Amino acid sequence: MTLPRRLTEADIELWLKVAQTVIPRPGSVVPARAAPLEQPASRPKPSPEPSRRATAPSYTPPTSVPRAPPLAAFERRFKKKVAGGRVGIDDALDLHGMTQTQAYGALLRFLVRAQSEDARLVLVVTGKGHFDRPRPDGSGEAGILRRAVPIWLRDKNLRRLVLGFEEASRSHGGAGALYIRLRRRDPDA
Repeated sequence: MTLPRRLTEADIELWLKVAQTVIPRPGSVVPARAAPLEQPASRPKPSPEPSRRATAPSYTPPTSVPRAPPLAAFERRFKKKVAGGRVGIDDALDLHGMTQTQAYGALLRFLVRAQSEDARLVLVVTGKGHFDRPRPDGSGEAGILRRAVPIWLRDKNLRRLVLGFEEASRSHGGAGALYIRLRRRDPDA
């Protein structure tokens, strides 16, 4: 049976630094540092050979970690109203024929502009791609933007703009388009 290892001074220091980055529950307190225990006399360890690897910089925990706001699901009633034309679409963007780099830049500029104009609902057309036949140039897969745009919208950089998104109804492009609800812009920004 092996006895548990005692924490070293470095372990305790690290734990105290981590504990300072956490918001304690109401009524709880961080325990005070205990007096160091006397270590039994032991023979000195030989110094290790210098490592040939570069040492990594020490980790400094962030003081506050900004979290990206969560995405909200579309309510069924709201989507039916949009599909039926009872809720208007404020603006639309067509990404047909763009590369991923061009499309990401265009999408970001579009969402920032739409939010600054107080748009609440926009339509982004990605296209469906051709899944039944290979691309004419034989390169890559078809429907890249159709798969990439939802991933981009879930990214923390765009979630500050996007409240939620969902596949559009058939009347607005179906699987080749997305309804995007935008967050209200921050009045302090």
